[in-house]
Amino acid sequence: MKVAVFRKEHFNAAHRLNNPEWSADRNEEVFGKCNNPNWHGHNYDLIVKLVGEPDPNTGYVYDMKILSDLIKENVLDRFDHKNLNLDTEEFKNVNPSAENIAIAIYNILREKIDQKLDLQIRLYETERNFVEYPA
Repeated sequence: MKVAVFRKEHFNAAHRLNNPEWSADRNEEVFGKCNNPNWHGHNYDLIVKLVGEPDPNTGYVYDMKILSDLIKENVLDRFDHKNLNLDTEEFKNVNPSAENIAIAIYNILREKIDQKLDLQIRLYETERNFVEYPA
Protein backbone atom coordinates (compact mmCIF):
# COMPACT_ATOMS: atom_id res chain seq x y z
CA MET A 1 0.00 0.00 0.00
CA LYS A 2 2.23 2.79 -1.23
CA VAL A 3 1.08 6.40 -1.06
CA ALA A 4 2.59 9.47 -2.71
CA VAL A 5 2.92 12.68 -0.69
CA PHE A 6 3.91 16.04 -2.13
CA ARG A 7 5.37 19.25 -0.74
CA LYS A 8 5.30 22.41 -2.86
CA GLU A 9 7.77 25.22 -2.28
CA HIS A 10 8.83 28.34 -4.14
CA PHE A 11 12.11 30.15 -4.69
CA ASN A 12 13.48 32.91 -6.91
CA ALA A 13 16.89 32.77 -8.51
CA ALA A 14 18.93 34.30 -11.30
CA HIS A 15 21.15 32.42 -13.71
CA ARG A 16 22.82 32.45 -17.09
CA LEU A 17 23.04 29.51 -19.45
CA ASN A 18 26.43 29.62 -21.10
CA ASN A 19 29.00 27.15 -22.36
CA PRO A 20 32.45 28.76 -21.94
CA GLU A 21 33.88 26.44 -24.59
CA TRP A 22 31.58 27.94 -27.23
CA SER A 23 31.75 31.26 -29.06
CA ALA A 24 29.41 34.09 -28.10
CA ASP A 25 27.48 33.49 -31.32
CA ARG A 26 27.03 29.78 -30.59
CA ASN A 27 25.89 30.50 -27.02
CA GLU A 28 23.39 33.06 -28.33
CA GLU A 29 22.15 30.59 -30.96
CA VAL A 30 21.60 27.77 -28.46
CA PHE A 31 20.54 29.63 -25.31
CA GLY A 32 18.99 32.84 -26.70
CA LYS A 33 17.75 35.20 -23.97
CA CYS A 34 18.92 32.72 -21.34
CA ASN A 35 22.51 33.62 -22.30
CA ASN A 36 22.11 37.28 -21.24
CA PRO A 37 25.51 38.25 -19.76
CA ASN A 38 23.64 40.35 -17.16
CA TRP A 39 21.68 37.30 -15.98
CA HIS A 40 17.94 36.68 -15.87
CA GLY A 41 15.68 35.22 -13.22
CA HIS A 42 12.86 32.79 -12.62
CA ASN A 43 10.21 32.26 -10.00
CA TYR A 44 10.66 28.52 -9.52
CA ASP A 45 8.00 26.22 -8.12
CA LEU A 46 9.42 23.07 -6.58
CA ILE A 47 7.40 19.95 -5.87
CA VAL A 48 9.03 17.20 -3.84
CA LYS A 49 7.30 13.83 -4.13
CA LEU A 50 7.89 10.96 -1.70
CA VAL A 51 6.38 7.51 -2.18
CA GLY A 52 6.21 4.87 0.51
CA GLU A 53 4.02 2.95 2.90
CA PRO A 54 2.31 4.88 5.68
CA ASP A 55 3.81 4.30 9.11
CA PRO A 56 1.37 2.17 11.15
CA ASN A 57 1.86 4.40 14.23
CA THR A 58 1.44 7.83 12.63
CA GLY A 59 -0.29 7.15 9.33
CA TYR A 60 2.38 9.31 7.68
CA VAL A 61 4.53 8.37 4.72
CA TYR A 62 6.73 11.24 5.92
CA ASP A 63 6.08 14.02 8.40
CA MET A 64 5.33 17.02 6.16
CA LYS A 65 6.61 19.53 8.72
CA ILE A 66 9.96 17.73 8.75
CA LEU A 67 9.96 17.66 4.93
CA SER A 68 9.17 21.37 4.81
CA ASP A 69 12.03 22.16 7.20
CA LEU A 70 14.40 19.90 5.27
CA ILE A 71 13.62 21.66 1.99
CA LYS A 72 13.94 25.09 3.57
CA GLU A 73 17.27 24.39 5.25
CA ASN A 74 18.88 22.49 2.39
CA VAL A 75 17.37 23.94 -0.79
CA LEU A 76 15.60 27.26 -0.24
CA ASP A 77 18.26 28.75 2.02
CA ARG A 78 20.87 27.68 -0.54
CA PHE A 79 19.16 28.82 -3.78
CA ASP A 80 16.48 31.43 -2.98
CA HIS A 81 17.37 34.96 -4.11
CA LYS A 82 20.76 33.79 -5.32
CA ASN A 83 22.63 34.00 -8.58
CA LEU A 84 23.00 30.27 -9.19
CA ASN A 85 26.13 30.70 -11.32
CA LEU A 86 27.97 32.89 -8.82
CA ASP A 87 26.55 32.12 -5.37
CA THR A 88 26.29 28.33 -5.30
CA GLU A 89 28.82 25.53 -5.31
CA GLU A 90 26.48 23.26 -7.29
CA PHE A 91 26.69 25.45 -10.40
CA LYS A 92 30.25 26.77 -10.35
CA ASN A 93 31.08 24.39 -13.21
CA VAL A 94 27.62 23.15 -14.26
CA ASN A 95 25.14 25.03 -16.44
CA PRO A 96 22.15 25.83 -14.16
CA SER A 97 19.46 24.59 -16.55
CA ALA A 98 16.17 23.50 -15.01
CA GLU A 99 17.30 19.91 -15.60
CA ASN A 100 20.54 20.40 -13.68
CA ILE A 101 18.82 22.31 -10.88
CA ALA A 102 16.35 19.43 -10.42
CA ILE A 103 19.21 16.91 -10.31
CA ALA A 104 21.09 19.04 -7.75
CA ILE A 105 18.00 19.31 -5.54
CA TYR A 106 17.42 15.56 -5.80
CA ASN A 107 21.03 14.84 -4.78
CA ILE A 108 20.83 17.25 -1.85
CA LEU A 109 17.60 15.74 -0.52
CA ARG A 110 18.37 12.11 -1.37
CA GLU A 111 21.11 11.93 1.23
CA LYS A 112 18.75 13.35 3.89
CA ILE A 113 15.71 11.11 3.25
CA ASP A 114 15.46 7.40 4.05
CA GLN A 115 16.27 5.29 0.99
CA LYS A 116 13.13 3.20 1.52
CA LEU A 117 11.15 6.17 0.18
CA ASP A 118 11.09 6.94 -3.53
CA LEU A 119 11.98 10.58 -4.20
CA GLN A 120 11.09 12.63 -7.25
CA ILE A 121 11.67 16.32 -7.94
CA ARG A 122 9.41 18.39 -10.19
CA LEU A 123 10.71 21.89 -10.91
CA TYR A 124 8.67 24.52 -12.73
CA GLU A 125 10.82 27.17 -14.37
CA THR A 126 7.73 28.81 -15.85
CA GLU A 127 4.03 27.95 -15.72
CA ARG A 128 4.46 25.97 -18.93
CA ASN A 129 8.00 24.59 -18.61
CA PHE A 130 8.91 22.03 -16.00
CA VAL A 131 11.22 19.08 -15.49
CA GLU A 132 11.09 15.93 -13.37
CA TYR A 133 13.98 13.94 -11.95
CA PRO A 134 14.21 11.05 -11.99
CA ALA A 135 11.98 10.74 -15.04
